[in-house]
This record gives sequence, structure tokens and C-alpha cells, in this order.
Amino acid sequence: MRFELTILGSSSALPTSERNLTAHVLNVYERFFLIDCGEGTQMQLRRTRIKFGRINHIFISHIHGDHIYGLFGLLSSLNLLDRSEDLHIYAHEPLRKGIRYIIRNYEGKFNYAIRFHPLDEEQQQKIYEDLRVEVYSFPLKHKIPSAGFLFLEKPRELNIRAGYVKKYDIPVSKIHEIKNGADYRTQQGEHIPNHRLTEPPYKQRSYAFCSDTAYWEDIVPYIQGADLLYHEATFADEHKDQAEYTLHSTAREAGRIARKAEVAKLIIGHFSARYKEEQITALVNEAREEFGETLPAHDGMVYSIEPYRRDHH
Repeated sequence: MRFELTILGSSSALPTSERNLTAHVLNVYERFFLIDCGEGTQMQLRRTRIKFGRINHIFISHIHGDHIYGLFGLLSSLNLLDRSEDLHIYAHEPLRKGIRYIIRNYEGKFNYAIRFHPLDEEQQQKIYEDLRVEVYSFPLKHKIPSAGFLFLEKPRELNIRAGYVKKYDIPVSKIHEIKNGADYRTQQGEHIPNHRLTEPPYKQRSYAFCSDTAYWEDIVPYIQGADLLYHEATFADEHKDQAEYTLHSTAREAGRIARKAEVAKLIIGHFSARYKEEQITALVNEAREEFGETLPAHDGMVYSIEPYRRDHH
């Protein structure tokens, strides 16, 4: 039941000796979702031992180079590795032309099909769904159209208490009904209410990705209550003017968004290359003045969201 985030890159426009450009992988029940694909993503996938072939869905927040320049090389590598399964890319419409240009002029033809899904620039939309997870995009505030993403685990069924199937001789044909809230009547006619038979399901887990964006409270409803929020924190307080000019956020502003959205944990990243590693601590401290549960992103960092119970009905 994994719900696990791996940070592949946490720098902003320029890579450093310690940090690559933006890319994340979210593992939901062994479904691997790549979020952004900055330069160096292939090497980071190899370092973290995430197999290329496990990635079937790529989500691109916006088409600035530090978020997409690793994509074209990855697409080519997948072709060289004889991929045959369709690859789904979720991005703003202009990227479709860029992908077509690369294929037509440098590759000729791929062995696999690319299924392109354009993002809505103006409003939230559900862009992906399977049996385990839903993915939503929503607009951010940046120089060009930019999207955040929310990965939301689907609700799970109730859990039948240990030993109760045998205790009440519950037939297999009734288990699904009970897990979906039905009461049960034994062969002797005894009525057993559902709350005696079941335990609450695990709470839906969620991960929200917000980069690149200026401070913008309009995103709060989209990420409300997320278990884990990644929010860009490109600048420290002393460079707030630069943040406003470039439509990025400070660490303190990232913390403020996390507090207003009442998330459980915040990871800040997309740090400007001007900050040395020892200076990152200052950014984290600024964010923590707004939201205590803040962690700095580090390349190779793995963060697991463990399942936990809801209160019983």
C-alpha cells in the first residue's frame, strides 16, 4: 500500500553540485508517476533505482526549461530501450508541438505511442483516474501557464474485524456488501449491525505539488488538508522583491500557504542556486515560523505517507 514520494531534483533554474533540476516520482500502489522532468532526471532515476519502464504517466507543471529539458532525452531513451507501451503526458498544449518536433526531426519514429493530455489553464480538472488514485491539476500563478497537481488516494472499503468472518460464519458472497456498509443477519436470524463487524477504513492519502508559483491563496482550496505538500521556496525573505518580480515564492510564503491549507507536512524546494547548502537551513527556519512541520527537499529523499485509520462511523 505504498504512497511514497522520491525527490529527484530540488534546485530552481540552475543545477548545483548538490541539487538537480525539478523532478519527483510518486509511487502509489506500485504505480509510478513522474512529476516534471528537469535536466538530469534520467541519471537520478538510475541513482534511485526507479526503472524507466515503470513510468507510464508524466505530469509537466509548465514548459520552462528547468522543468522539461530532461523530457526529450528520457523519451529518446525509452525508445532505445524498446518500449512498446503507451506513454501518457499531461501538460499545457504548447509542449505537444515540441514533442512532435523532436520526434520528427531527431528520432523519426518511436516504437511506442505518446498520448498527450492538455491541461486547463483556468480551472481545476481531473486528469487521471484508476482503481487506486485520482489526479487533479489546478492553476498556479507564474509568468506562463503553470499547474499544480493533487494526487488523491481513492476511498477504501471498511475492514472486517479479525476473526469475525469465522465467528459469524459469514459467506464470501456477503463480505463485499459488509465492507460497503451493509449489516448482516446470521443463519440463526441474529441481526449484526455493521459497526460491530467492521473497523474504519484507512484515510485517503494525498500529495500536492505546487511549483512554480508566486504566493497565491487561491490554491488553498485545491490542496486543503493534504497529507504532504511540496511548495516551491525559491527565495529567502531578504530576496522577497526578486520573488515578486519573477512570480516565485519565499520560504515564509510557502509556510503560510501550508498553514492556511491545514496540510499535515510541508516540503520546500526549488531553491535558488545562490543559496549554499548551509543557507538552506535559514529558509527552512523562515518557513517554520509560519508552519512548524516543514522539511527541506534533498535530492534522493524518500518520504512515505503511511496509512492511518479514520474515526469510526
